[in-house]
Amino acid sequence: MSDIAGSRIRMAIADDQALVRAGLRMVLEAEPDIDVVGEASDGHEAIELTRARQVDVVLMDVRMPRVDGIAATASIVAGPHPPRVLILTTFDLDEHAFAAIRAGASGFMLKDARPADLLAAIRAVHAGDAALAPRITRRMLELFGRDVPAQPTEVSGEAASLTPRELEVLTAIGEGLSNAEIAERQFVAESTVKTHVGRLLTKLNARDRVHLVIYAYEHGLLRPQGRPRAD
Repeated sequence: MSDIAGSRIRMAIADDQALVRAGLRMVLEAEPDIDVVGEASDGHEAIELTRARQVDVVLMDVRMPRVDGIAATASIVAGPHPPRVLILTTFDLDEHAFAAIRAGASGFMLKDARPADLLAAIRAVHAGDAALAPRITRRMLELFGRDVPAQPTEVSGEAASLTPRELEVLTAIGEGLSNAEIAERQFVAESTVKTHVGRLLTKLNARDRVHLVIYAYEHGLLRPQGRPRAD
């Protein structure tokens, strides 16, 4: 996967509707920094495509025949040097989309999103960020929190190595705040927040900020709303 700043983004589109794929291709190919290198009509074809071609970002539908987007995402991200996966869904409350994020996707967008927002999400995911609006992050964590036990699991060595400031940044990420908003809250430069986020990703072996939050909930570092953290 290419993460070099300024490089062209090699895209794959996975959707069982030919018209949707055609519309997405038209939007993407109009951009000077994006190349569409292939299309897939189901999850199985998406897996094969990412194995055969160098792909940076996959636009992945959730509900597809044969292999759905959740299973395809899990298979794709389990491979060596996997591309980022950006889920496309019809409804922002689709629990299947959240399941795909837990399977390894780096975010999701609604199919009726403005082209500018979709392109911004693609570029964010390619850069290693998560493409989730704060309201969607909160909704995802509400759904995710249903499966979190009332008592935290044993804190791992990685989690125990976090500094107080890193825990503060992690909590803010869990609230859906952007780097700029975290910097404003903590009265520090945005570059300082980016440094903390980078250290969190490294220490917790997470793919992006969405998976930072999932890790934190699973290990009791954060609690779903309405449940205090057990100390």
